Amino acid sequence: MKCNLKLIAAAAMTLSLTACGGGFEANESPAETGNEEAPAAATAENVYRVSFNQTETHPQFIALTNLGQRMADATDGKCSLEVFPNETLGNQKDSIELVQAGTVDFAMVAGSLLENFNPDFVVFNLPYTFDDKEHQQKVFMDPELTDELFSSIEDEKISVLGAFHAGVRNVYNSEKPINTPEDLDGMKIRVIESDTNLKMMELMGGSGTPMGQGEVYTAIQSGVIDGGENNESIFANLKHFEVAKYYSYTRHLMFPDYLITNPDLLANMDPACSDFLKEDMANTQKEQGELWDKEIEKSIQMAEEAGAEFNEADVAAFREAVKPLVEESLTNDFTRDLYAKVREAAN
Repeated sequence: MKCNLKLIAAAAMTLSLTACGGGFEANESPAETGNEEAPAAATAENVYRVSFNQTETHPQFIALTNLGQRMADATDGKCSLEVFPNETLGNQKDSIELVQAGTVDFAMVAGSLLENFNPDFVVFNLPYTFDDKEHQQKVFMDPELTDELFSSIEDEKISVLGAFHAGVRNVYNSEKPINTPEDLDGMKIRVIESDTNLKMMELMGGSGTPMGQGEVYTAIQSGVIDGGENNESIFANLKHFEVAKYYSYTRHLMFPDYLITNPDLLANMDPACSDFLKEDMANTQKEQGELWDKEIEKSIQMAEEAGAEFNEADVAAFREAVKPLVEESLTNDFTRDLYAKVREAAN
């Protein structure tokens, strides 16, 4: 159940430590832990390793670490989790393969990566699938909406234990507030490198320019691009407000991140441990959402104090603009039905 940690650590040293996954690639965002004690994992009988691509201050890291502590307490020390941040067990793509092989126990991975195993996961990655964080969490805590999709890749040795909020992406730029798709006309906006995101930005009125997150600041500063699209934490913590002070709430994307494991590991786990893990997942999702809210508040304050300007955009206009992309991405009865049910849950 547990591999040779020395071998894993040695292999991991050859991997990049740059956070590059999730719905927002490099969310190196601070958050309040409310707990400065060492994780309970160190004293548990079975310590399960969680591969994580972000820093120790990230809301997901904190929530998963706290889950491990609760797990140890509830099972009288039979089991716990230890979260390895900063890609020390591998980047997200590699971590999926390690989970499938059984050499890493759990991993937090970007929602888009699971489309490689079942394209139907696209439903949760499309523009305007979710209205807000509360809508997204409502969907992901409803097994009637998620179980069939989440269990569909178990034959690939991947079990999805839970889905987590990873921020809301909005547009920011160096020129002016964005209110409607017409305002983006002629603007080059950095997007994640994918045909879907390029098409999305085109429909939103701009010109999508794919590039690495680390290049965005300099590209805006030099005029290569006019702005980007990401959540407030990236905008503030990577100091993009210094070169693009106009942040507009288009609310166009809300990618989830997934906590995954190998179904064989779950089957062989002590029932007290596996039962607690499943039962407490909703608490972990809720806690992470609350930590995320605090992080966003701090990010907005940081950016505003530096002169950034935030404005509400015409979300209805942008939603209408990207409808063709949504319709062409729902390619079968299952995805169309699931999308309809998700939208119904917004009411």
